[in-house]
Amino acid sequence: MNVVYVSNEAYARHFAVSFASLCDCNPDEEELTVYLLDTGIRTETAEKLQALAADFGRELILLPCENLEERFPERPDTGRFNLSTLGRFFLGELLPSEVKRVLYLDCDTVVQRSLHRMYTADLRGALLAMAEEPTIYHEVKAYLGILPEASYFNAGVMLVDLARWRAEDIGRQLLDYYGSIAPYCLFQDQDAINGLLRGRIATLHPAYNFITNYYYFSYASLEVFSPAYRKIGERRFEAAKRHPAILHYAGDERPWRQGAYNPYGRAYLCYLARTPWKDAAPEGGKQAYLLCYHGMNLLTRHFPSLRFAIGRRYVKKSAEERRRKMREAGKV
Repeated sequence: MNVVYVSNEAYARHFAVSFASLCDCNPDEEELTVYLLDTGIRTETAEKLQALAADFGRELILLPCENLEERFPERPDTGRFNLSTLGRFFLGELLPSEVKRVLYLDCDTVVQRSLHRMYTADLRGALLAMAEEPTIYHEVKAYLGILPEASYFNAGVMLVDLARWRAEDIGRQLLDYYGSIAPYCLFQDQDAINGLLRGRIATLHPAYNFITNYYYFSYASLEVFSPAYRKIGERRFEAAKRHPAILHYAGDERPWRQGAYNPYGRAYLCYLARTPWKDAAPEGGKQAYLLCYHGMNLLTRHFPSLRFAIGRRYVKKSAEERRRKMREAGKV
């Protein structure tokens, strides 16, 4: 099994947690090689990570990628996201040529059980497999040319046919496409992957990328908001909620933040205790905001339309701000 992450120094602690969970939950994998695209990790941090890998008896290979911005014609404006997120574009050229299939994981994930069945699944002609993100707003689909009733996928977990990715030079195509949507693009490489590769993405079971915010949503509310989610079915959604295989802390209730309540936060803290960062203090400074955010999550259970309305307002405001900045920079 080949697994790849992208991380800078700021996210190294979270990568360590995810890596520990991956190793712990996949002991029967005869070969488990983890690649880390290093976009700015200090030497002493790298040494801690290698010691952690040795503890689990697994191979961790750091691939330098510090000057990521130099791979673009000009430094991209990634908004609220770190530039590291665009490292996914370069999987084909940065990973060794003998790697034909790879599982990409975001650093803010925690593995809960064996991934063997998912990793060895037949992609049935698809280039990659991802889990649907039913809460994406139609405004995002619109600037990507995706119909409201069609699927949009979360890029936090991707099973990639890397041999075909290379053969079709998908990395270069993504760079070109990303440049074309830059004035509108809110979700960076995720938008580019969805826009360019629509129709070529297989659907992963939601258990393999369960965004923890979805704990507060009913299946019925997601199905109404995103008709494409009907093919998932309520039974699979509820099974994913009860027994997620991969947790994805993509919302603001991240368990490493002081004052954050996350119904799945215990899993993160459990594996944090098995890393060199076990004594790290939680991030502070957002307690009041997180209290309000949790209140919004609780309201979601009974008033999902209100949650969607709040989110749509945020997306609209973010899009307007991005276009304004692009205009001022002469890029629109």
